[in-house]
Amino acid sequence: MLARAGLASRRTIEEWIAAGRVEVNGRSAHIGQRVGPGDRVSVDGRAVPLRRTEGEPRLLLYHKPAGEIVSKDDPQGRPTVFERLPRVKGGRWIAIGRLDFNTSGLLLFSTSGELADRLMHPRYEIEREYAVRVLGRLGEEQAARLQEGVLLEDGPARFETLVDVGGEGANHWYHVTLREGRNREVRRMFEAIGVQVSRLIRVRFGTFRLPPGLKRGQWRELEPSEIALALAPLETPTGRGTAGISSRAR
Repeated sequence: MLARAGLASRRTIEEWIAAGRVEVNGRSAHIGQRVGPGDRVSVDGRAVPLRRTEGEPRLLLYHKPAGEIVSKDDPQGRPTVFERLPRVKGGRWIAIGRLDFNTSGLLLFSTSGELADRLMHPRYEIEREYAVRVLGRLGEEQAARLQEGVLLEDGPARFETLVDVGGEGANHWYHVTLREGRNREVRRMFEAIGVQVSRLIRVRFGTFRLPPGLKRGQWRELEPSEIALALAPLETPTGRGTAGISSRAR
């Protein structure tokens, strides 16, 4: 960040940090420390404004509540996910995939069309993981059909994994994963075996997990280094990394 601000070369700035000349939020900085726009950075006691490099791709995680649409305009006047996002100077947020009106959970946005296309491209077969609540418990035959494949109007579909995670009373929860993002696919697959989904939450998209402390309607923006780390499995087609990543709240 300091090098991009034009203060000196990376090597020189590392020497400053090692010498204790750089502080972050009033404390001595360390080499490799992550900072964001909300942090106060100073060199030799003098504040340094940190500005994002022009044109640098941005990526944020959003916890979508049920009852919002993934569209900027709605003839019915329903609330949209874009109303809660931070403003982008000279650009716009692009939704990476969609969640239907009644589905909540993790939704990604980027200012880069190239990055968004990369994360949505079918050839990478990026895993989506959902928590699904249904009435009652699946029978062995029903669970087998969902993993072997069911026929939908737009072609066959199957879950890569289906895990019973329990429940209370009449409701039962399952975690499922699949490698595509067709419209209402999870709900339609359960409907195909005669089971109605009462709640659906996306908890993971590829390497990105829904942070446990991120409340509905809140977002977190990732640092450039975190974006690069998360995209590493996509250097070759069918990258299937599943590790979670940390992010800084905004």
